[in-house]
Amino acid sequence: MFKILVVDDHEIVRKGLTKVLAETLQPIKVDEARNGQEAMSKVLKGEYELVVLDLKMPGKSGLDVLKEIKQHRPKLPVLILSMHPEEQFAIRSMRAGASGYLAKECAGDELVLAVRKALKGERYISGSLAQILAGELNSDPEKPCHEILSDREYQVMLMIASGKTVGAIAKELCLSVKTISSYRANILLKTRMKNNSELTHYAIQNKLVD
Repeated sequence: MFKILVVDDHEIVRKGLTKVLAETLQPIKVDEARNGQEAMSKVLKGEYELVVLDLKMPGKSGLDVLKEIKQHRPKLPVLILSMHPEEQFAIRSMRAGASGYLAKECAGDELVLAVRKALKGERYISGSLAQILAGELNSDPEKPCHEILSDREYQVMLMIASGKTVGAIAKELCLSVKTISSYRANILLKTRMKNNSELTHYAIQNKLVD
């Protein structure tokens, strides 16, 4: 029997994923976790063949959880399922050890295909992600400034570029305003930009936000 852990802070998403997987993969047992802390507790205590992990959660982010899973269970496949488009976080996720990256609006059969591949120890790479990866290989060796940011800094930069205030970001990520302000300062220092307007212009120009 396959044991799969579904991690998402929205109950309706967890139940939907569980239903799709239970109807198409047999025999199967699906456990659920509401956040990163609960996910790590279950991963460390249980034996799973696969984790389906949301990228954006309050507190510990999906990327943080992915890295922690790979540290303690390096052979455990992890599929990232995210509301973010592939060009924003897919490469970072794959570099961190993910077995695949899918947008939440993907069709159920694509999810099942990705799960089947991950369970066999293979990576699932969609056609669009393959193009992004090819572009990465052919890109200029000088990294664009957002590539030098940490995962959390990059996440905060995208939220700033989307027009969110420091207070709103702090609330959404369950961090203090002081911590977010520190991230913002580090982002500006590393990218050599002066203010939020420059960050927003850069993010739009590089198609990191709409």
